[in-house]
Amino acid sequence: MLNATIDADLFRESIDVIAALVTECRLHTGPDGIRMRAVDTANVAMVSMELRKDAFEPFSATPGELGIDIAKMKNILSMMSKGDAITLSLPEGGQKLEISFRSYRYSITLLDANTIRKDPNPPTIELPGIAVIAGDTLNNAIKAAAVVSDKIALGIDPKAESFYMSAEGDIDHIKLQLVKDELKSLKAAEARSLFSLDYLKDMGKVMGKSAEVEVHLGIDHPVRFKFDFADGNGHAEYLLAPRIEAD
Repeated sequence: MLNATIDADLFRESIDVIAALVTECRLHTGPDGIRMRAVDTANVAMVSMELRKDAFEPFSATPGELGIDIAKMKNILSMMSKGDAITLSLPEGGQKLEISFRSYRYSITLLDANTIRKDPNPPTIELPGIAVIAGDTLNNAIKAAAVVSDKIALGIDPKAESFYMSAEGDIDHIKLQLVKDELKSLKAAEARSLFSLDYLKDMGKVMGKSAEVEVHLGIDHPVRFKFDFADGNGHAEYLLAPRIEAD
């Protein structure tokens, strides 16, 4: 059972978090809010999202699992205007999610959760370096790197107490280096890994709206991004596997 009302912009933020990586997911409901975790089809990236009940007014839900078509949800949300409130309603045992806003009422058939990949277990990876950076700074650096290459190196230089992002193409090169005073905070540890910009460009569009993003790094390890959204009532994490450089 689910009965909840939320500002359309806040709900759109949560769907955008998911849509950066997957087109469908298992959405888990409970008395504390909604949550999900999924990996992309290539098993390269993982997204986790939690939207707490405080983001809604009102909110009531029993433990359940909903199969959600994220692409369809994005299309519905594109119909909404700033200031709209969206109501989500699902009766106990129901298979159609009722979505209401203004004079519109959608009745969306849920996907069979058994046809959607099960939630992955979060990997236990030690990532000793942590840089906390403004979301728009991170996104702008990703966009700048995409001009010259299809991959980007993220790293931390403990000697210089800095976080850096660099990309190198056939003839061009770009690097952004931010010292500790230019970051929100820095836990300095030797770290550097290479990542695909195809994934980071979509993630960056979402993270760019956050005041700050935690970037957790190691040496040739995945990167973990952590950030809040929905006025602090939502929390998201992205985990992206590194690209291995050829010798």
